[in-house]
Amino acid sequence: QVQLVESGGGLVQPGGSLRLSCAASGFTFSNYAMSWYRQVPGKERERVATVGTTGGTTNYPDSVKGRFTISRDNAKNAVYLQMDSLKPEDTAVYYCNAWNSGRHYWGQGTQVTVPS
Repeated sequence: QVQLVESGGGLVQPGGSLRLSCAASGFTFSNYAMSWYRQVPGKERERVATVGTTGGTTNYPDSVKGRFTISRDNAKNAVYLQMDSLKPEDTAVYYCNAWNSGRHYWGQGTQVTVPS
């Protein structure tokens, strides 16, 4: 019933851009903060962006600040991650996450590859 479906991943050259999308269904999207996480095999999962329920607040770690932009469209039940100035270290599986009062919903992930 609950679904978070990521799309938009792919192979991008260093310095390039990519826009990830996450389509949500099966829950009250506007009541959940939305985040993007990424994970490299064997390494800890890292949160790279969070947007509040209305889209008015965002949060990024230093590793992506100034390069990534998260946004949401509550009318479309969608969240996006605009990634600019991509680097090889951005290579990972990117996951969409919904959060509310301790509840997490996760997508299946989409691969982003930035070759060296």
